[in-house]
Amino acid sequence: MPEPSNFLVLVATDGSKDARAAVAMARTFPWPSDTRVRAVVARRSRWSGQGRPVIGALGGHFERVAAGARRSLRRTWPNADATAVDALPVEAIVGEARRFRAKVIVLGWRGYGPVARLLMGSVSRGVVRHALCPVLVVRRRRDIRTVVVGVDGSPNARKAATFLAGLKPGRGARVVLAYIVESVTVPSAGLLPGTVRSVLTREAAKVNAARIRQGERELRAIAPTLKKAGWRVSTQVRLDVPLRGLLEVVKASKADLLCVGARGTSGVKRLLLGSIAEGALNRCPVGVLLVR
Repeated sequence: MPEPSNFLVLVATDGSKDARAAVAMARTFPWPSDTRVRAVVARRSRWSGQGRPVIGALGGHFERVAAGARRSLRRTWPNADATAVDALPVEAIVGEARRFRAKVIVLGWRGYGPVARLLMGSVSRGVVRHALCPVLVVRRRRDIRTVVVGVDGSPNARKAATFLAGLKPGRGARVVLAYIVESVTVPSAGLLPGTVRSVLTREAAKVNAARIRQGERELRAIAPTLKKAGWRVSTQVRLDVPLRGLLEVVKASKADLLCVGARGTSGVKRLLLGSIAEGALNRCPVGVLLVR
């Protein structure tokens, strides 16, 4: 059993291209210096009930995948290990994360069969919905130089920033704190007198200005912790639809990672992600770190 003081990272793999990218990114991610790593492979799949020859072939495959992940991870962490768990993928990954007391789960965006490759992998979706710890979903291996953090004033958004502050950023690594304000607009009111429309427009502008000021205060409160941890920090407050605005910041800043808070922490709420988190997973062109 690992020491509780270690920063424990669980990397899920099935040997697919995206899973190999997750293993590679786990090796270069700016984890704390006391990090320990374990890889997990699920031994069951939708093919597990297809007869002894298939089960035997899959068993050998899973062991080879585990051995390959172990070899790769040990290039960075000599004590890294890998285990094959006799369970379906989501159950195996989430269960091993709890046993390992993982601080974060790393896994690929897709994998686990040809149908899942057409959309976001069902296993990836299941893990991010059921995990109790942050989940890093990798699209492709990238060095982490720029991270965009979505801030909206919620506790989970602040936890996302706190999580990054606990990492060990490389020289020149930066965080872009983005607060997206959904603009209040005046609906079409062509039949209203001009004076009424003017009043409504002024009031909407006041609300938007107040929201922008609130966003600026929130970012000023978060930035010092990240700067102290060694990140270069910049801030952006913009009027936009939240998800679209975040993705625009990712594109404009040429970010390597988007970090957002996942809403819901217990009971049935764990089955649901906030709309921003869900949209980011489906549409973000780079990896997404969901923190809860």
